[in-house]
Amino acid sequence: MPSFTLPPIHDNPDGGWGPSTSNLPDQFKFKDIPYAPYSKSDKLGRFADWNDLSSDNRQTAVGLPSTQSARTSGPGGRRRDGNQAFGSGTASAFAYFHVEDEASFSLVDNKTTAPRRGGAFTRGRGAARTGGNYPTRGAVRGARGGAITRGGANQRGGGRRGWRDWEKNNRNRESSVVISPQWSMLEEIEFHRLAKLRLEVDEPEELENYGRLFAYDKSYDRVTTKTERPLQPLDRMKYNPTTSDDPVIQQLASKNVATVYTTDVILSALMCAPRSVNPWDIVIIREGNNLFLDKRDGGPFDTITVNENAADPPQDPTPPNPNNPAEKATPEPPSINSATSLSLEATYINQNFGFQTVIENSPPPGVDFAHPNPFYGPDETEPLASCGYRYRLFDLGITEDEDLKICVRTEVDAYSPGQGNPREGHGLVTVRALNEFDPRAQGAGGAPDWRSKLDSQRGAVVATEMKNNSCKLAKWTVQSVLAGADLMKIGYISRANPRDNTRHVILSTTSIRPTDFAAQLNVSLANGWGIVRTVTDLCMKLPEGKYVLVKDPNRPVIRLYSVPPEAFTNEDGVEEEEEEQDSAA
Repeated sequence: MPSFTLPPIHDNPDGGWGPSTSNLPDQFKFKDIPYAPYSKSDKLGRFADWNDLSSDNRQTAVGLPSTQSARTSGPGGRRRDGNQAFGSGTASAFAYFHVEDEASFSLVDNKTTAPRRGGAFTRGRGAARTGGNYPTRGAVRGARGGAITRGGANQRGGGRRGWRDWEKNNRNRESSVVISPQWSMLEEIEFHRLAKLRLEVDEPEELENYGRLFAYDKSYDRVTTKTERPLQPLDRMKYNPTTSDDPVIQQLASKNVATVYTTDVILSALMCAPRSVNPWDIVIIREGNNLFLDKRDGGPFDTITVNENAADPPQDPTPPNPNNPAEKATPEPPSINSATSLSLEATYINQNFGFQTVIENSPPPGVDFAHPNPFYGPDETEPLASCGYRYRLFDLGITEDEDLKICVRTEVDAYSPGQGNPREGHGLVTVRALNEFDPRAQGAGGAPDWRSKLDSQRGAVVATEMKNNSCKLAKWTVQSVLAGADLMKIGYISRANPRDNTRHVILSTTSIRPTDFAAQLNVSLANGWGIVRTVTDLCMKLPEGKYVLVKDPNRPVIRLYSVPPEAFTNEDGVEEEEEEQDSAA
C-alpha cells in the first residue's frame, strides 16, 4: 500500500528567510555559495548570447538575468547611471567566462569575400553605400570597434546618422581673427555656463534720437506667391559705424552718462552667444572707468549669416594648396551657394528690402527725430535711407546703490502710420528679410520650396527657418526689443532663378511683435543681460588697455585675450597698400 513520508524540514533558528547555514548538511554542494537576491520582475536571458560582447571582447556571461546583463557594466554590477542593480552584488558567482580556447583559435579561410551587389561597407563616418549614394538599411560600424549591427541607430555601438553623413568631412572653420602669439588668454568661458546666467533689467531711459523715418508701405503685407514683386536695387546711404567712431557716444561718454557703451548689433551678438556657431569677435577697450565694445571693419558683424544653425550648413570651398602647382594653377571657381557668397547675398537682400518697403515720395510724410543723422556729412550727395538712431540707457545694477549702466545705440527702419507719434516711440518698425537660394543645394537645411509651401503651409516654412537660422532670428529679435520697436516685418525673398543670385523676388511679408517672437524662439532676455553683466564684471577687473573677446570657430567657447594697443588699428592702411600694389602690378 502506498505511503507518504514527510521529508526533513530544516528550520531557521535565526528567524530569517531560507535555510540557515548553521544546520545545513556537510554534503550540501551549494553550501559555500552566497545567496543572490532575485527580483520577480527580472527575466532570465539566454543561456549563452554569443552576439553580446563585453568590454574585453572575450568574456560572455551565462545564466544572468537579462536585466542584469543589459544594465550592468564594470565590477560590482553597477549600472551605467552608477546605481546598484537589484540582486547583482553576488551574481558573478554564477557567471561563466569562456577564455581558455582563444589561443587555439585560428582563421582557416582568409580569402577576401566578394562584396554584395549594391556596394561594400565603408569605414569612417557611417553606413554602407550603394551605387546611388544612398545608405543601406542599418549597417553601422560600432563606435568602439564592435561588430556591424543591423536594425537602426538604437543597436549597440551604433549612432544616429544624418543624410549623407559619410560625405561630411571634418569641417574646421577658421577663426574670425588671427590669434597672434603675442596675445595672452585671460579667460575661457563655455556656453553651458553662460546659459545659466540671469539678470532682470527694467525699462530703459531715452537719451537722444537722431535720423529720419519714412512710413512702412503696408501693401507689401498683401504680397503672395502668386502676386510676387521683384526686389529692386536702390542706391541709399545707411551708416552703421562702430562704437568708438560714433560722435554721439563720444559726447555721452565725456559726460559719464554710463559705464559701458556699445551698439545693438554688437550687444545682440553677445546676448545670443550660446546660439552662435560661426566665429565672431568683439574688441573691448577699457579707458578709465568706461568700457567700449567695438566691432572690426569688415568683420563678421557687417554681414548676415545663412543657415548658420543647420545640421549641414553652407561651406566655403577648400582653398588651394600653395605647395601643389596643379591646384594653384587651376583654382576652384567661387560658388554662388558657398557660405561667403550667401552671406553677401543675404546682406544685399536685407538692405534693399528695407529701402524698398518704405514710402518716400508720397504721403504720409517722413518723420524727423530731434536731431539729424549724425553720420551724414555736408559733402554727401546720395539720398539717405530711412533710419532712426535711438540712444537708450539700461541699468545693469543688481542693487539700488550700484551704478552700472550701459548706453546702447539702437536702430529702427520705419514707422507704421496710425499708431501714434514715432517721435515718442510709438509705431516703430524694424524690417528684416529671410532669403531662399536653392532648396536642392548643399546647406539648404531641408527647407521646403517656398513658392509651393509659403501660402498653404507657412508654419512648416517658419519652423524650418527657426531651426536653421536660430541665432540670426534671435539677434534680430533682441535688436528690435532693445530699440523699443512695436513690430517686426520679416520678408520672404527668393531667387528668380535658383542659378542666378543677382535677381530676386518678394514672395511674402509677415508682421509680428518682437516680444511674441522672442517667446516663440525661446529667447530669454534675462539670460542675455546676465551674459552682458558677467562679461562687464570680468573686463572691469582688468587694467586699462585693449582686449578682444573671440568665439572659438569649432567649439562652444568664448575666450578673452589681452592684445597690444596698436592691434586692429592698421588694417585699413594695410588693405590700401595692398590695393595700390595690385593696381600698380
